[in-house]
Amino acid sequence: MHKTTEIGIIEDDPQIRQLMQLLLDATPGFQCTRTFGSVEEGVPAFLKQPVPFLLMDIDLPGQSGIEGIHWLKKEQYPGQMIMLTIHEDQEAVFDSLCAGAIGYLVKGLPPVQLIAALEEAVQGGAPMSPEIARKVVTYFHRAPATTLTTREQEVLRLLSQGENYRSIAEQLFISRNTVKTHIKNIYEKLQVNTRAEAIGKAIKNRLV
Repeated sequence: MHKTTEIGIIEDDPQIRQLMQLLLDATPGFQCTRTFGSVEEGVPAFLKQPVPFLLMDIDLPGQSGIEGIHWLKKEQYPGQMIMLTIHEDQEAVFDSLCAGAIGYLVKGLPPVQLIAALEEAVQGGAPMSPEIARKVVTYFHRAPATTLTTREQEVLRLLSQGENYRSIAEQLFISRNTVKTHIKNIYEKLQVNTRAEAIGKAIKNRLV
């Protein structure tokens, strides 16, 4: 006899929401009792009554699915989140995974593949569509970025801690012009244009 796993859904398309609910309820071992069309509706409800697994779209009205994950994680939500979306770009993948999602599935998966992915999650896996898995492998096997010097790593670490140019200069006993030069080099090596992009890329690449 199958142990029933409850799965929640946050998806703004009512047709997709209904089809997924019908599929889950018709599959031995799964049950979908609650669905919502937005983060604002769904997150408070699931925080009040958690489910082991939550399927959540990224592009939602109001707050995005990634913002929803941050909200759930901040409140120490005990369940696992799996993104279900049309996006296949690396930024969306890594923003989701860095936020705390355990899997990332592309909309339009055949029902049998969706159920197989959810069974994998229940067994402790991290389900991903084949296209997404290839992107992840490509990302980690790509040629490494130009190595930052020790000083550049120190500057980047202080930037990520919210320090300004003056504070960085004082802490490292260098001039503000030297700090600017280091930051310019960091931006070029990481191929970014802003402080926020540099910090985000540093976190994703575990540089800080």
